[in-house]
Amino acid sequence: MNNFIAVLTTAMTRFVLVLSVSLLLAPAHADELKDISKMADQGQTVAAIDKINTYIVANPKNAQALFMKGVFLAEQGRRDEAIRSFTDMTEKFPNLPEPYNNLAVLYADQGQFDKARKALETAIKTHPSYATAHENLGDIYARMASEAYDKALQLDTSNTRAQTKLSLIKDLFGTGNKTTIASKEPVKAEPAKAVNTTRPAESKKADTTPEKMAADAPKNSNDALTASVNNWSQAWASKNLDKYFASYGDSFKPAKGESRKVWEQERRERITKPSKISIELSNMNITAVDSNNAKVRFKQSYRADGKPIQTTKTLIMKKAGDNWFIEQEIAGN
Repeated sequence: MNNFIAVLTTAMTRFVLVLSVSLLLAPAHADELKDISKMADQGQTVAAIDKINTYIVANPKNAQALFMKGVFLAEQGRRDEAIRSFTDMTEKFPNLPEPYNNLAVLYADQGQFDKARKALETAIKTHPSYATAHENLGDIYARMASEAYDKALQLDTSNTRAQTKLSLIKDLFGTGNKTTIASKEPVKAEPAKAVNTTRPAESKKADTTPEKMAADAPKNSNDALTASVNNWSQAWASKNLDKYFASYGDSFKPAKGESRKVWEQERRERITKPSKISIELSNMNITAVDSNNAKVRFKQSYRADGKPIQTTKTLIMKKAGDNWFIEQEIAGN
């Protein structure tokens, strides 16, 4: 179910919720779980769930496997089971923020915004630097505010203050762009000796269990890559050409061997011609080549004054300074 990750839309607001995971995985288990994840990517989700259940029986404390099960159930539309799965994870691994975040996605999809809010607040409490949860919490607050303002207007149609505030939310979320991102592939783990999971003040009492390592693992690279791709798609959908072209690196290589100048001119014409553009991204997978190079693969749904066009796309990304830029854009790969 490619578009499971909810982009909850009403006539008044549109916001993004991101289903994500960045858990470390012992190398001994990585290949087996990658194979199971690949089955799900190929549409064999039912078989993947059977495989992951068998794996969990043999490895009941493997956080990555338990998380993958929740994602698979969600993609099958088995939301109640997915909620139970992620709830069970929060009880077994209370320091992991991702299960709380994904519970919030599921609750929001059911319209249970207060539960979603509490889940996201818990995620942030466990990891204050978890950017995804902060973004999602902002979206939840906006949706709850929209519903409250709408209710106020129903009770008093002359309430201009509520109307103004509601209009501000409409302006903020009414770009027509929605982005959905899923990541369920196991993250490739570095050798244990190369991973520094303790802060200096805590080094004498470091907890080196797999659960603690997963909770403290840095997520900056994946978060930064995700943000770069989201900014690119949002600039495209909103026809912000300066921001759109700024997403591409100086050494970007256009397809078909054309020059950068010719490519930019063609893109300007294609982006400005439609009256409205909508971009949806789903099933995003990030593969790190090294600290400065990565591949980001996802499914893209593009709509411009007509039926959506579905394609799979890979972005070859390169880091320059603190930012990631597109070096190559490959469609249908």
